[in-house]
Amino acid sequence: MPAVFGKALLGRCGFKRTKEGNRTRCVMIASKVMVKVSEADFLVMGAGVAGLRAAVELARQGDVLVVTKESLGESNTHYAQGGIAVAMEGDADVALHLEDTVNAGDGLVYRPAAEALVCEGPQRVAELIEWGAHFDREAGELVRTREGAHSLPRILHANGDATGAEISRSLAAFARAHKRIEFAEWTMVTGLVTVDGRVVGADLAAAGHDRAAREPHRVRRVAARAVLIAAGGAGQVYSDTTNPAVATGDGIALAGEAGAELADMEFYQFHPTAFSLPGAPRFLISEALRGEGAWLRNHRGERFMERYHPKLELAPRDVVARAIAREGMDTQGGALPVYLDMRHVRDVHPRERFPGISAFLERYGLDLSRDMIPVRPAAHYLMGGIRTDLAGRASLGGLYAAGEAACTGVHGANRLASNSLLEGLVFGARAAQAMLNDALLPAAVDAPAEPPEGLSRSEETLVGETIARLQAAMWANAGLLRDEQALRVGLATQAECAGALEALNAQRKWSRRLAEGLNMSRVAHAILQAALARTESRGAHFRNDFPHRDDANFLKHSVLDRDGRIVFEEW
Repeated sequence: MPAVFGKALLGRCGFKRTKEGNRTRCVMIASKVMVKVSEADFLVMGAGVAGLRAAVELARQGDVLVVTKESLGESNTHYAQGGIAVAMEGDADVALHLEDTVNAGDGLVYRPAAEALVCEGPQRVAELIEWGAHFDREAGELVRTREGAHSLPRILHANGDATGAEISRSLAAFARAHKRIEFAEWTMVTGLVTVDGRVVGADLAAAGHDRAAREPHRVRRVAARAVLIAAGGAGQVYSDTTNPAVATGDGIALAGEAGAELADMEFYQFHPTAFSLPGAPRFLISEALRGEGAWLRNHRGERFMERYHPKLELAPRDVVARAIAREGMDTQGGALPVYLDMRHVRDVHPRERFPGISAFLERYGLDLSRDMIPVRPAAHYLMGGIRTDLAGRASLGGLYAAGEAACTGVHGANRLASNSLLEGLVFGARAAQAMLNDALLPAAVDAPAEPPEGLSRSEETLVGETIARLQAAMWANAGLLRDEQALRVGLATQAECAGALEALNAQRKWSRRLAEGLNMSRVAHAILQAALARTESRGAHFRNDFPHRDDANFLKHSVLDRDGRIVFEEW
């Protein structure tokens, strides 16, 4: 029996041996602790653009298990509307894309990371097209549009405003056809397994919401040569977000709990234009509308961006978001409406160019060509995450990260619009190459402890209420406009919420929502800590009590180390 299954299982479980290719596996057939221990060469957490691109690369030399919390395709990638930024017209185009990326990042972009992004991006996008992705074309040529802080049109889009869905579809189809890639859908990673400071596997649990509250929860431990976290962002930490419900920061929280360093957690980008109507979801109204000429107007009907930035509606996202927040606030702090206006744009047909957005607005009786659309900012993208090198290696051996869950410094303090999908492609491939090159060997892994019990209905209700309180506190105290007093109030509320969730966890209780709540709480704590420590304003992080950039002290990246301290480092 291979050492990877651990001596702890002997005498407690029955096994049968199965032959899979040239490998013999031991599969549990009976266990009073309901534990299954298996192995894969590589485990990938997340099935968005970064995770799938990595899986395709890894499958060339090993067996890959891709774990996704819901069905394949339910990710931040799927909901990306605007497009993918890529310079495909030669060296001058690439150089300009690099400068736009650096300028948008407000002094903190790690230039080698940005160079990797823009230089390798064209190859990765061409590869994606070869694998079956269909981007919009006219007369056979790829159509390019422009978004905020880009100096020229370089955004490719698919089906008008469904670029992420097309990239997700094509990558998923390509990956599913590979015999060495296995998918574990509706499955949640509940913990990373470490041995001597190295990540050697992960624990998995069923993540469906339709399980009976009191049903025992099966635990599956998977040993792996290397683990990649590509589980996206954490928008659900905030009450107002464009992110889907799955974006609860699971990978970032688990990496931090295991002892990996996090970086730049104070930099959360708020998309300027999320749909704002009482009772309606914060549906993303793509920046591409402003790229096509849409204007922003305040409650008096005035176009106001000229007061905030010379690029008007195409200013960097942090600038536009704060401008909307200020225009949407009366003198007593109450809310005023702000609108996106496309009525004057005559050379674009909204239903053709933005079919998804148009269909959504129709449900509320609105039409881009006829109506002003109410908007306000919402949490959208985390520039920070698990600190990695340019090959995706985290500070823990055996652990890698790519995409929104990672922080290479490529986005600095503020991500350039539509660079995120490109980041997933480029750094997903890079992380996979590092995992292969590092050639780590399997380690002995013991079986996990007995599985926890499910929550009662009253406990599930408590968890839901606690999460809602945490999300409201983060929006109120660590949102677009911050100050020390508000951040400390946020920390106090976060500590209370964490205490309530940890009390259930300490009783060996488990549910998907409890696990998500714990992860959100841990991510919230990291954001609040880093935001308190950075006593300046830069990019997406704005302090009312420190409203100016302080390059003398803070032209550095924040790092949350394994001891829970924030330190600032030059990269």
